[in-house]
Amino acid sequence: MPDNKYRFPLFLAALALASSVFADDDPRHERHELMESVGEAAKPVGEMLKGEAEFDADTLLQSLNVWKDVGGQFGGLFPEGSETGMGTEAAPAIWEDRAGFEKALAKWQAAVDGAIEAGPDSLEAAKPVIGPVFEACKGCHDNYRIAEE
Repeated sequence: MPDNKYRFPLFLAALALASSVFADDDPRHERHELMESVGEAAKPVGEMLKGEAEFDADTLLQSLNVWKDVGGQFGGLFPEGSETGMGTEAAPAIWEDRAGFEKALAKWQAAVDGAIEAGPDSLEAAKPVIGPVFEACKGCHDNYRIAEE
């Protein structure tokens, strides 16, 4: 059973994911909500990897499943006309290099799927399968996200 301190962030991530279904149908809003859920799900995983929290396989799997759900929805939320406005952090490169963006998203999805399939039951087993997930996140953010100033 997940540590109580992880239940609320995971609840928030699930709520954000669910609320995106009922959002105002603006893809910029939906993208933002989904990325918030990815970030919330990453917090407990990061804490475990850094040794700030005890490893919990159930918590890790919950986070991986949030990421898998997001990955299945995210690629379709970048239609023409949603490049600007509403404080979007989506970089123009998404529309300029759609094939590269889709390849980066597929890399992240494959890393998430691989981590789920591996089913790590210890921190030592988790590190090599979670590393590629976070590397894929970084790769996409480096190329397809407007950097915060």
